[in-house]
Amino acid sequence: MADATSSSAIVVVMTAGGPNPAVIINALSRCYPGLQVIQEEPESKSEILRRRARRLGWVNACGQLATMMAAKLLRPLARRRTAAILRTAGLSAVVDPRVPVHPVPSLNDPDCAALVARLKPAAILLVSTRLMNRATLAAMPCPVLNLHAGINPAYRGQMGGYWSLIEDDAANFGATVHLVDAGTDTGGTLYEVRTLPDRGDFIATYPLLLTVSAIDITLQAVDDAVHDRLAPYQPEGPSALRFPPAVWTWLGNGIRRRIW
Repeated sequence: MADATSSSAIVVVMTAGGPNPAVIINALSRCYPGLQVIQEEPESKSEILRRRARRLGWVNACGQLATMMAAKLLRPLARRRTAAILRTAGLSAVVDPRVPVHPVPSLNDPDCAALVARLKPAAILLVSTRLMNRATLAAMPCPVLNLHAGINPAYRGQMGGYWSLIEDDAANFGATVHLVDAGTDTGGTLYEVRTLPDRGDFIATYPLLLTVSAIDITLQAVDDAVHDRLAPYQPEGPSALRFPPAVWTWLGNGIRRRIW
């Protein structure tokens, strides 16, 4: 676990916003008073749909979008469990108002690169963002890390926790902090953590549970980056890029296997 002593180093968190990144931002701000947040605008549903359709076809893309919309509609059902996770960990999902937040259209926008150049961070952490493209990554003046809600390389992409349960691999229900490279969650692993979901958890609460479980390894990875002691390694095992389940897959697994 990272030393809780405050550091004068500038650390930047890039995010599209939301409660999960807020948890990490608040934890980091206690160690890095100079923490800066760069918040991009979330990708539109139409952009995501078109990109997925090009890769997976329109039927699968629409099915995945339907699942994400259903999960969003079910968030009110997750509020009690979400509150319990946060309460047990003593955390808040609202960003401390003392932390500066800089809005940008996209982390790949030239304005974002210019802002990073002015801030001169010792480390950058991505939490819930779009993919950083090669040109932007090459322009970053420091290590770029990513908090991923899945164990790499078997559960790259999205919904890693969900897919580990579907594949009867609950021992790999976990999160990874890794370096960012040109691929999707393919950079060298820095740390991993594993946990288990509660009976009340489902697709809308898995990401928060994994985020909370990953606070210590995230702090440690950032501390390593700040002090130039990163030691990435390539994990063994098969590699698979995951996407949200299509709505018919999600409903089928929920009804037959009680994995929601």
